[in-house]
Amino acid sequence: MRAMKTFTLLATIVFATVIASPSFAQSPATSPGVGTSPAAAVSAPAGQPNPQEMMKQMMEMSKLNENHKLLSSMDGNWAYTIKFWMNPDPNAPPQQSKGTATRKTVMGGRYVVMDVTGKMQMPDETGKMKDMQFKGMGTEGYDNLKQKFVGSWIDNMGTGIQFSEGTYDPATKTFTFNMEMEMMPGMKTPVREVLKITDKDHMMLEWYENRGGQEKKTMEIAYARAGKK
Repeated sequence: MRAMKTFTLLATIVFATVIASPSFAQSPATSPGVGTSPAAAVSAPAGQPNPQEMMKQMMEMSKLNENHKLLSSMDGNWAYTIKFWMNPDPNAPPQQSKGTATRKTVMGGRYVVMDVTGKMQMPDETGKMKDMQFKGMGTEGYDNLKQKFVGSWIDNMGTGIQFSEGTYDPATKTFTFNMEMEMMPGMKTPVREVLKITDKDHMMLEWYENRGGQEKKTMEIAYARAGKK
């Protein structure tokens, strides 16, 4: 959807540039000795942005930078161990399960797509706990316009799309994402997700839910590259 919006906006700007510049095909070439600024080449109506300047800014916003390379550095196959703290008893041990994740850079380096497969214990319609297959997919990127990392998530345990925005601290090699989760109608829960890059082969994700003004860690995922311990 975002790609389609970007393409539509780009096409609109190109069309506006052509309409605003009918003399391009008729004017003689500018002498090499005479400098002409882009702003002077096409005069936009008062109060409207110059089409050429808009195009230039859009091209700048589409460029890759170190933030995109940082996300791509985590490409590859990973094995993970996940822990859940869902039991209201604070002394109860966490639920644990394992799975795999594959990260792959797409769109010329602009985004990373992660496919996740695993198993987790969930109650069935009778309330009995049973192993269920888990499938999830995430998309991560760095939005040059917002100057923030952005992400989305879908899985086979729901029908919504989770969106998040975050920052990166190079000193601690840690991403911090914030989002709002709504598991039930009207029950919105602020969430803070912390992903620390331990080294090139290991990552640790911690998930904190804000319940009644208090944060509680409810999930932890330890990632190791396939074949690494």
